[in-house]
Amino acid sequence: MEKLEALFDHIASRVNVNLKPLGIDVRPLLQNSIPRERHLLYYAFYALTQDHPLSFKFLNSNLAGSYFLGKTMVDRSVLYKSDIRGDELKRKGDVVEFNGVKTRLFYDEVIRIINSFLVKTLVHNNSKNAEMPEVFRILNTVAMHFSNIHGTTCEGVYLGPFATADFSVMHNCVVGDFSYVQAGDLANKIIEPGRVWIRARGLYEFNYVFPEGVVEKYVKLNEHGQLSGKFIEYVDETKEDFVPVYSTLAPEPLENIPESTYVSPYAVIKGQCEIGENCLIVQRAHVENSVVGKGSNAQENCFIKNSVYEGNDVTAHGGKVIHAHIGKNVFVGFNSFVHGTKDAAITIGRDSIVMPHTIIDAEEPIEVPENSAIWGYVTRQADLANQCVDLEQFSKTTDLTLGNATFKGDGDAFVKAFRHRIEHIREENGAYYNGTEKTRGHAQKTQDACFNILQPFQSGPGMGMYPTMTIGE
Repeated sequence: MEKLEALFDHIASRVNVNLKPLGIDVRPLLQNSIPRERHLLYYAFYALTQDHPLSFKFLNSNLAGSYFLGKTMVDRSVLYKSDIRGDELKRKGDVVEFNGVKTRLFYDEVIRIINSFLVKTLVHNNSKNAEMPEVFRILNTVAMHFSNIHGTTCEGVYLGPFATADFSVMHNCVVGDFSYVQAGDLANKIIEPGRVWIRARGLYEFNYVFPEGVVEKYVKLNEHGQLSGKFIEYVDETKEDFVPVYSTLAPEPLENIPESTYVSPYAVIKGQCEIGENCLIVQRAHVENSVVGKGSNAQENCFIKNSVYEGNDVTAHGGKVIHAHIGKNVFVGFNSFVHGTKDAAITIGRDSIVMPHTIIDAEEPIEVPENSAIWGYVTRQADLANQCVDLEQFSKTTDLTLGNATFKGDGDAFVKAFRHRIEHIREENGAYYNGTEKTRGHAQKTQDACFNILQPFQSGPGMGMYPTMTIGE
């Protein structure tokens, strides 16, 4: 594995040049986070559809177990069981607007990953970078287990496990374990573990920090790259369910799935499940003994178990919902943990928003009222007093302090921004498909996807590396 080891060393040196001044040394993390032999075991795959640009180029890289869709270029990088989704890349001729200024694209947008290490990371596009709208760039970046890079340019960035960088442009930044940041252009910033930071300059700013000791209980990465905590314990419980799915190059299609719904062959559907029309269940999602109502979705690394979704419900990347009843039009944010039990079930009222990186770990039955925003760390009904607010009330506020959360600015703009984004997700996923071309979304456009299977060298100095390859029309 000489070339693979050299690649790890190269990535560590390039990332450390950016991050050593911030006190981060990624070398031990890269050295120990994934045993080297695992890089030989898993094939990568590239999805082919008629609705997405066909262009995939990579060289001097390892791509074990990773999924790609859309126009992508990977150079000198290690991607381990990561999902690179280019289904919302902008196209040549599209007109985009940044800060009130419109510009027309001269090229198809491309996801460009260089000198980076992404382990079990979700990458989704819809970039907000005004400087390079044709390039969704991830450069000199390390992203650890179950982190999310969404609509975000990352240059010299470290993301801890279960962290999310969302709709920002980030240069030389550290995003701590289980932190969520959506705060525009950032440079030389350290976002501490367990912080939820949402900012639109000149409009509003929301901040929440988990109480001391909570994040470590759910996710902890030590200096040797070893991960522990309740999140990873839950994920590990279901690991074996994915073995049959990834053990065949052509998984059997599921029966009794509506024509307008897409269930990835690389998702797990287990036990007694009912999946409605216009649903989207993507690769690495896990659904067990649950009802997924019309227009709902489960995105990458989502888990839905012993739960009911009434319809048009969005579960963002990494969300986990167990023993819960989810009313219509509910949004469960990135990496949220809605964890009920048989004796302590959770009910989320319709039209509610579970904010990104929320932990509801029920010790008793919990009921969230309709049209609510909920955040933070909730274990009992009484906790909602400081971590839940009616959205109509929120829209009228300009200054709010509840427990560890603060909000300043235009509450109406904040609520409308969330509502607009959730509606965009539903539309893009095809939740409102009515048989017309205009209403087709990912659930319909990915129906006929097939997959190119890519495997690494199994011996010699290049063992674990993938050959330089171009896939195109």
